[in-house]
Amino acid sequence: MVAAISGSADRADGAPTAAEPFSIPITASLQERRPRTMKHGDTFGVFDHNGDAVAGPGSPEGIFHRDTRYLSQLFLTVDGVRPILLSSTIRDDNAVLMCDLTNPAVADAEGRRIVGQDRLHIRRTRFLWDARAFERIALSNYDILPRTVRLQIDFAADFADIFEVRGNERPRRGTTHPAVIAADTVTLSYTGLDDRRRQTRLRFEPAPTRVAAGQAVFEVELAPRDRKTVFLEVGFGHGAVRGPRSAFFAGYRAARRALWRETSRAASISSSNEVFNETVRRSVSDLYMLVTDTPCGPFPYAGIPWFSTYFGRDALITALETLWLDPFIARGVLRQLASCQATELDASADAEPGKILHEMRFGEMADLHEVPFGCYYGSVDSTPLFVMLAGAYLERTGDIATLRDLWPNVEAALGWLDRYGDRDGDGFIEYGRRNAEGLINQGWKDSHDSIFHADGTLADGPVALVEVQAYAYGAWRAGATIARRLERGEGEIATMTRRAAELRTRFDQAFWDEDLGTYVLALDGEKRPCRVRTSNAGHALLTGIARPLRAARVVEGLMKPSSFSGWGIRTLATSEPRYNPMSYHNGSVWPHDNALVATGMARYGFRAEAALIFKGLFEASTYIDLRRLPELFCGFPRLRSHGPTFYPVACSPQAWSAAATLSLVRSCLGIGFDPENDYVIFDQPVLPDFMDDVTLRQLSLDNSKIDVRLARAGAQVAVNVLARDGTTRAITRS
Repeated sequence: MVAAISGSADRADGAPTAAEPFSIPITASLQERRPRTMKHGDTFGVFDHNGDAVAGPGSPEGIFHRDTRYLSQLFLTVDGVRPILLSSTIRDDNAVLMCDLTNPAVADAEGRRIVGQDRLHIRRTRFLWDARAFERIALSNYDILPRTVRLQIDFAADFADIFEVRGNERPRRGTTHPAVIAADTVTLSYTGLDDRRRQTRLRFEPAPTRVAAGQAVFEVELAPRDRKTVFLEVGFGHGAVRGPRSAFFAGYRAARRALWRETSRAASISSSNEVFNETVRRSVSDLYMLVTDTPCGPFPYAGIPWFSTYFGRDALITALETLWLDPFIARGVLRQLASCQATELDASADAEPGKILHEMRFGEMADLHEVPFGCYYGSVDSTPLFVMLAGAYLERTGDIATLRDLWPNVEAALGWLDRYGDRDGDGFIEYGRRNAEGLINQGWKDSHDSIFHADGTLADGPVALVEVQAYAYGAWRAGATIARRLERGEGEIATMTRRAAELRTRFDQAFWDEDLGTYVLALDGEKRPCRVRTSNAGHALLTGIARPLRAARVVEGLMKPSSFSGWGIRTLATSEPRYNPMSYHNGSVWPHDNALVATGMARYGFRAEAALIFKGLFEASTYIDLRRLPELFCGFPRLRSHGPTFYPVACSPQAWSAAATLSLVRSCLGIGFDPENDYVIFDQPVLPDFMDDVTLRQLSLDNSKIDVRLARAGAQVAVNVLARDGTTRAITRS
């Protein structure tokens, strides 16, 4: 995902280059308004604290459906003025946005006060459900006199493609049609250059006093202590819009029940630290808000506002982070990505047989190929991560039936590693775009200036990234495990096992740098190492490709102040030439990156270091609105009594960031599963110092569940089973 500042200096001499295609120009910070975000299915909304949406340069506000902004303005005034904000909050389960407002003092033409402030209370209650937005506006009169209130709603629909909103200019657009106006309904529509007609239909109850193409006005009579409501329903597409009042209550119940059903699958987490409990609740709520039901099962969309769609890498990592908590997400991700696995060569989409999806878009610009992301395969890591997740899912659940169905896709993915991933036959997986409009860099750090040499010179491809070799190693090992469980031929299993072992040996020889004390970032097209210290090296710990002595050196380097900011590990150490704490990938802190590194640390027994990462990210969340970890934040050193510095266009919520907290719980507690023997395993558990105990409820294996409490007992952690439904047992390894 590219959200780098376009036009940033990217040459070694500091000279600026042309803006990066498809980057997000930073003309305004999302943090300035701390937007309220909501999502259901393929629809999401971005609003300010008053509940308004006003489109403008750099503003992602509005309501979007399948990569198109269907409502670009929604602005409420009372008696001609904007109400004063009292409070604004999203429910803990993310189901509803509630904004409490009041009136300012109103004066007549001579400046005489005719209405005192704080006489009216306005409560806006809004939610998204089933490709619709619902709102109830309740007005209460706390004056001792009756009031006639003029409530006005201004609205507009620009039908902008998400890439237009992100800053991409279009020389031509389609046709905006005149509004169709009825007594209680306004329909706005647009026919794109792709010949698709998109429409937004607003319906009000009661019918407005006056209604026009972009405005609805209500004259509301309020006696003292009186309360009256206005309902608004906004629908997208050509379906009928139901009566707003009845639809509001029916939709509200359905939305709450659906969220409850989704989250009830997951194990729950509570601890002795109430602030941490709030952080966990927000993480779980964000995760399941971003999870979208597909014909193949649940699939987490990447993030709001820029990436609310299918992303292979993000979904795979999110599923890995949450596999211990809810393996059903992993199954949905595997099945959905298998359904759109590439089957033929297509240079325009960077597609090759067996390759796993990078990104899928549904807007007008994708339909017209103005952007290459309609169904785009330009990521080098999604394919090995797919096989890794398949193996991890099998080990977590023992679900042989699902893996038998997925085996042809696993075979095709491993075939891609062999035939297309290794471009020069040296045993390493490299990338290089086949489409000049595609992404230049195709690892998770996909901004144009993220892969470079020690002098700051950008690396020429094809590029072999350090973490991708680790993922490939994990993929070959996972392939062998799956093949063994499916009782494939011994020769097939031996080949995969040998491929993993050979890669591990070559990797150590080519990527380890004794002087740096860590793995190099990458090998460029001439096999020259990019000798810079990055968080990427920590991903080598994730799959076991690192030799134990190397792992200890990597951990030591990542926990030094040059890499560890106090909030988390930076993507790039402060000693490196391109270090910039305000950059997207060259010095910032990414929660998901830290979670993966911590998982790798725990694999090699460095749980205390993983707990320090956990502590840093948790304490960062206490300074952030709604205790929501964003996509990333700046990499400035931690200062006493100060929170982290925000990155201006970071997505929030972001699926793999929401899942980072959940992953860190697993890493510190050493949670593992043995479905064949019906065990839940706690391997050398460690509690971070901000909690004295943690309780996990509804940990599941097949149809059996167990509740467990882990509590500090001196220097140890004691594990106690609180309840059991079935035969699952808890085992502690010290």
